[in-house]
Amino acid sequence: MIEPSTHTTRRTLSDEELIRLFLTSRDNAHFERLYKRYVVKVHQKCLTLIKDPVLAQDLTQEVFYKLHQKLDTFRQSARFSTWLYSITYNMCMDQVRISGRNIINLHGDMTEFEDASEDLMLDEGELSIDMLRSALTKLKLDERAMLYMKYLDNKSIRDIAQIFEINESAVKMRLMRCREKLRKKYFQSLHFN
Repeated sequence: MIEPSTHTTRRTLSDEELIRLFLTSRDNAHFERLYKRYVVKVHQKCLTLIKDPVLAQDLTQEVFYKLHQKLDTFRQSARFSTWLYSITYNMCMDQVRISGRNIINLHGDMTEFEDASEDLMLDEGELSIDMLRSALTKLKLDERAMLYMKYLDNKSIRDIAQIFEINESAVKMRLMRCREKLRKKYFQSLHFN
C-alpha cells in the first residue's frame, strides 16, 4: 500500500529545490522526499486512469523510476507537478495502447461535469449522468483525456498544452471540438433511450 510521508522538516523545500539538490549531490534522500510528496497523487491518478489496483501500483513505481532517470531533463519553465502529471498520463496512455483497454472511466457522481454542463452545452433539461458516461465512452481516448483533465482535474489550458506537447491555441481548439462531439453524443444517447 502506498502511504504518504508523515516526516516533516522545519522548512519545506520546494520541488525545484529538491530537484536541484538531488541533481547536484545525487543524494537519494532528496529524491525520496519528492517521492513521498507525490506518490499518493501519482498512484491515485494511475488507479483512476487504469482501474486496476495491481497495474496502477506497478505503473506508479515505473513513473518514479522514469522520473529518477530523467530528472535532469526537467525544464524549470514548467511546474514540476505538471511535468510529473504528464509523465504519469503518458505512461498510463502507453499502457492502454499496448493492452487495448478502455480507460478514462469517470467515477463517482461526476459533480464536476455537472458544474461544467453549461460550458459543455448540456444544460437542456436535467443532466443525465448515465447518458453523459455513455457519451464519453464514445469519444476517442485522447478526447476523453483532455475533457477529463479540464473538468475533473481542473488543469489549466497551459498545463494541458504542456502535457499534450501542443500550443495553448491548439488545446482551446481541441477542447472546443471535444465539447461539441460530447454534446452530440450526449444528445444522441438521450434521444435514443
